[in-house]
Amino acid sequence: MMDLKLPDIDYAALAPILVLFGASVLGILVEAFVPRKSRHLTQLVLGLLAVTGALVAVVLNAHDRLVTAGEAVAVDGPTLFLQGSILVLAGMALLLIGERTVQRGGAFVAHAAVTVGSPEDHRQAADSEGATEVYPLTLFAVSGMLLFVAANDLLTMFIALEAFSLPLYLLCALARRRRLLSQEAALKYFLLGSYASAFFLFGMALVYGFTVGAGGTGSGGGVDFGTIRTAVTDSAASEVLLFGGLALLSIGLLFKIAAAPFHVWTPDVYQGAPTPITGFMAACTKVAAFGGLLRVLHVAFSGASWDFTPVLGVIAVLTMLVGAVLAVTQTDIKRLLAYSSVANAGYLLVGALVLSRDGLSSTMFYLVAYGFTVLAAFGVVTLVRDADGEATHLSRWAGLGRRSPLYAGIFTFLLLAFAGIPLTSGFTSKFAVFGAALDAGQVWLVIAGVLTSMILAFPYLRVVVMMWLSEPGESTPTVSLPGGLTAAALMIGVVATLVLGVAPAPLLDLANGAAEFVR
Repeated sequence: MMDLKLPDIDYAALAPILVLFGASVLGILVEAFVPRKSRHLTQLVLGLLAVTGALVAVVLNAHDRLVTAGEAVAVDGPTLFLQGSILVLAGMALLLIGERTVQRGGAFVAHAAVTVGSPEDHRQAADSEGATEVYPLTLFAVSGMLLFVAANDLLTMFIALEAFSLPLYLLCALARRRRLLSQEAALKYFLLGSYASAFFLFGMALVYGFTVGAGGTGSGGGVDFGTIRTAVTDSAASEVLLFGGLALLSIGLLFKIAAAPFHVWTPDVYQGAPTPITGFMAACTKVAAFGGLLRVLHVAFSGASWDFTPVLGVIAVLTMLVGAVLAVTQTDIKRLLAYSSVANAGYLLVGALVLSRDGLSSTMFYLVAYGFTVLAAFGVVTLVRDADGEATHLSRWAGLGRRSPLYAGIFTFLLLAFAGIPLTSGFTSKFAVFGAALDAGQVWLVIAGVLTSMILAFPYLRVVVMMWLSEPGESTPTVSLPGGLTAAALMIGVVATLVLGVAPAPLLDLANGAAEFVR
């Protein structure tokens, strides 16, 4: 009988993931044993401490370049940079999730099982403290994201994908108001996400079949990225399984980044989910999904770049065009930001397709810059309210600059950043990505990016004009005074958007220094 050899595990390298996972489990115990009145503060403090502790672990691992856990997890520059980015953005999202002063009980329903529209539902919408289960669910999602960007084989990547997707499906259904819309969003996200996961699994099976036919390892095949890279580079076997597998894998990943034509879930989910969760998804999920896509393209399939670059380039152009054009037609601010997210996924794909150090570093910089801006934007959305909750229809924002010039000014600045106006992070991030694409000879992608950016500026400027040049009407909502948590999140987002636009060099240098995968 053969002796079973256990894999070597570097627990220090896995510390950020373990800290978050341990805090998630501890959060469940808090739900079971801590009195209800004390749960919110306990869970919020636990979540912020866990994120801080995991971030400290990432910093302590800054010089690690290794593969551990049986070659399932790679800890290298991109892993640590993206993990740090996810943790910082998750901490900012936790501030929005933890806010309880803007709306009594917060943005989340107290009892998700209560029948929608029943007297109990109306009572809990008005008086009850919001569900605190959102904190361990959020931490579970973040721990899955940290594993996703570090995964060094397709099986680990799939497990991480499900680990952060399943909590998000639940979180989308927990809105305090407009519960039917929230539950519809969660159901759509779950069903379409399940299809995407199935495509990812089928793709993994085909890639494994290709490595078996190519003799990728001594045992015949594998799904780790080293085996796949060797098979892609050295094998003379038929490439049908390779391209079929890569296509199906790409569908699963493109769904998560909301690239066209796999973006159809995005506007409905962004509109129906609780706004803090929408911001969390727009920032952290996008960083995690692109982190996985970058590793797949740069490490596993870099030898097939001449074959997949034109196809993914067309998808990038389609994504930019769909996001920009459909954003023009939107009448809801959350749906507008959803299509803006789709367009930005296209810009990020331009950087991801540049398989060089500059392409990788510019894409990672863009992810961080966009994450800060979009979280701050959704933070402002949580403040514009009327008696029925958040006022998200664009007609309700007319004249908002007259009633609340400070927050209208903040939102204007954030929209200008989305549009790529100089002295904002949106300009520097687009400049970095398009510059890397030009250096790589992808002129057609840059032209498409510039043209769609011009189209996308129109809906942003339309909102600005409505806020400042329209007279406030009776239906114009007020802007609630933010609590300390929302104010802190807004300050972080606005300052980061400004600093990364005026002085981006430190973060660009950090991204460039981290832009090398361990192979």
